[in-house]
Amino acid sequence: MSTALLCLLGFAGWTVALLLSIGVVRVTEVATGTRKPNEFPGGVRHGGDRYWRLNRAHANCVENLPVFAVIVLAAAAVGVDEARFSQLAVLVLLARIGQSVTHIASGSNMAVNVRFGFFGLQVVSFIWMGIITARGLI
Repeated sequence: MSTALLCLLGFAGWTVALLLSIGVVRVTEVATGTRKPNEFPGGVRHGGDRYWRLNRAHANCVENLPVFAVIVLAAAAVGVDEARFSQLAVLVLLARIGQSVTHIASGSNMAVNVRFGFFGLQVVSFIWMGIITARGLI
């Protein structure tokens, strides 16, 4: 399996890990009687700041996973086998984890700037990977 495909699986796994973290918080709160099962409205801020940042970190992963998947799968379909492509895929995964961890850890201005930096790395990597893939089509 290629490095890029492994990174895609890693990205999906990270997204699932964040989802499970949300589930643990919710199950714990329901089991301890702190909240009722219907007190987690979708799309509406609820819970503490860190819990809400966890929700947003998960949503950010869900929003970007399809973009990464299309690029990696298209590259695999056209037989892209460049070291640079693999390096960029690793960078995407590491930057995604860094963005999520920073998001969950703090909502400070500095944390937001660091998160944006990690996000920027992902966007630049997506574009570069897309160009490499498009060259494989030509």
